Amino acid sequence: MRSRHAIVLCIAACLLLAWWLAHPPGTKLSQDTRMALANAACPMPPHVARGDVPLQTNVPDGLVLPALHQVRITPLAGFSVEARVLGRENYFADAGAKFSPADLALGWGRMREDAVLDKLAISQGGRFFYYRWRNTPPIPPAEIVRSASNMHIIPATPEVARVLDTIHADDSVRIDGWLVRLDADNGWHWVSSLSRDDSGNGACELVYTCSITRE
Repeated sequence: MRSRHAIVLCIAACLLLAWWLAHPPGTKLSQDTRMALANAACPMPPHVARGDVPLQTNVPDGLVLPALHQVRITPLAGFSVEARVLGRENYFADAGAKFSPADLALGWGRMREDAVLDKLAISQGGRFFYYRWRNTPPIPPAEIVRSASNMHIIPATPEVARVLDTIHADDSVRIDGWLVRLDADNGWHWVSSLSRDDSGNGACELVYTCSITRE
């Protein structure tokens, strides 16, 4: 079964490459074409409903994601989120930069509201997301934790990478993909959080991103 899925993914990748060579950068793509390209290299998980909290789903039997830079990618859960971008930080030199060139700090629920965000100082660095307030927090700290997260974005296709380049703070976005684990032969690994209630080291989501769109 796994070999059959690997063959299907290989064929899809070849078709994607052939299309890409025939349509050089600068070609204007329709939304349907962009979605078809993303789906060819990255099967889509169930989509979150508009306005809901992030949706995490089980990995279907037999799902195989292609290796990236000779590093194995293991899907841990389906993931779909609709959120406001609270911040963006690009990375070039750390161990994960060739997989995830940017982190997006995302907020949903009341962490999308100006009345809340105006009372928080938000920053990013070192693959972390920070927030501070003066006097009292605008909403309970536990709600901040479960309504916002720093996400390491791994683009699944060149088109997803191009869209990621255009995303900035205060955009409203939808991201669909897979929470994953990366493993290299030398023992290096990078593992996604599977909870929205955690904070601190290891609490960020590592998202192999099939699609990213502005809402």
